[in-house]
Order: sequence, then structure tokens, then C-alpha cells
Amino acid sequence: MIVDAHQHFWRLDRGDYTWLTPQLGVLYRDYLPNDLAPLHARLGIGASVLVQAAASEAETHYLLALARRHESIAGVVGWTDFATSDAPQHIAALVGAGGGKLKGLRPMIQDIADPGWIGDARLDAAFVAMVEHDLAFDALVKPMHLSRLRERLSRHPQLRAVVDHAGKPVIAAGEFDAWAREIERLANTTGAYCKLSGLLTEAAPGTPAETFAPWVEHVFACFGPGRVIWGSDWPVLNLVGDYAGWFELAREWTSRHAPGGEHAVFGDNALRFYQLWA
Repeated sequence: MIVDAHQHFWRLDRGDYTWLTPQLGVLYRDYLPNDLAPLHARLGIGASVLVQAAASEAETHYLLALARRHESIAGVVGWTDFATSDAPQHIAALVGAGGGKLKGLRPMIQDIADPGWIGDARLDAAFVAMVEHDLAFDALVKPMHLSRLRERLSRHPQLRAVVDHAGKPVIAAGEFDAWAREIERLANTTGAYCKLSGLLTEAAPGTPAETFAPWVEHVFACFGPGRVIWGSDWPVLNLVGDYAGWFELAREWTSRHAPGGEHAVFGDNALRFYQLWA
């Protein structure tokens, strides 16, 4: 089965998408399961992982409700405030509400003003609770966070973690070396996975496919086909491309850099990492 391991749904009138403004053009509208279903049917994609897009538990409950109504949503990655003293209780409550559909949590680290937030000791209890409930951790980070993320993961060796969008390298500015160094260290010293997603939006619109080659090659060189997971990042993807185009480009890159690993990257790794249908 082909799994899209990173996609979003939102409904504007819910009101908690603080980052989603009219200036974002094509994104400033509702995106719901009926919008994605035809794309999945055309491309033979069997299921997806629905990832939070708002820093609120209310949105997580909304996503879980969608997952209960739509079989194509194999799991949800939600949100809670990791820094509160009762974070473990909140995590337990979300797990209970999820009825098996809550597969992970994702604080929106890229939007947090303190670049060292991920290392704060006040978060320890939340991460311990994630391990206790066997939840995955989606790390929405930028290159400046990678070393701190590595330190955090070293404290919780049992935590399943994945780096969203390959750590958001600044492809538009060609900032390769520092990102590449930290990605390699992370891959070599932790068991983290890496998502092959979100790369097109880190470059200028219309950037030729060959421009991405050093970043894609490095991801596969560091994590191997066994720890790379494909995701669309739809509908954010629509800022610079389209679903079918990204899917075919990612397949081409995988065939080039991890021949024989296509089934792992486009399905098996997501099934295993997120424990879908477990």
C-alpha cells in the first residue's frame, strides 16, 4: 500500500490557524477529505497520515473526528502544549479520545521564538509520557534546531521520532553545508526517520528539479531507504506545485538514490513507524 505520511486538512471557520492568512493565496480556503480523495484515487494512494496545522487541542479533536469518519485517514499526528505541568495528563486524554487513531504529536517548533525550546527540562515529562503511550514524535524543525533535537532524542532512546520535511533546508539560498552536517549527525547518533516532504516549498517557485539533487541525495545517504518516509505536505504543496507532480518527482528521486527501496519509502516505513492499523 502507498501511504502519504504527511498531509493536512483544515476548515477556516474553525479559527485557530493563526498562520493561515489571505496573503497565502491558494491556501486560504477549506481543504477537506473530499478534495484529496480524487488525487489519491488517480495515483493509487491507499491511506494517509493527517498532521496537525494548528497549535490547539481543539484541532486535534477535529482531526480525530475526521479520521473516525474517513477510513483513508490511517492515523493522526496531533498537538498539545508540552510545556505545561500537566502535559502527561493531556497526552493521556488525547490518547483516550483517539480510540487508536492518535499516532503521534507535533509541537510547532519552527514557530516557537526560543530556538532552544526543545531542550527545556520542563518538557521532559511530556516526552516521557509519549514513550509510555508509544506515540511518535514529529519534529517540525529548521536547520538551527537540529543539534538541539539530537540532544533531546538522546535523552529518550525509546522515542520514535521523524524529522519533518528533512529539517527544512534553506534550498532557495543554497545553504547546504551546516544543514548537511547536522542531518548526518542526527542520522548517525539517533534512530530518527526523515520525511521526504516539503522540499519544494523551501525553494523558489519554478526551481528546476536538478537543483534539489544534493539535498535529496544527502537524505538518502544519511538515512537509507529504511528510514525515509514519503509525504506530500498537501495542501501546502500547492504553493509551488501539484500533488501528482510531486509524487512522480519523489518516485524518480527514490528510484535513483535508493533503487529497490520504493516500497519502503512510499508505504512500508510509514506503516511501521506510525504503527498504522496496530
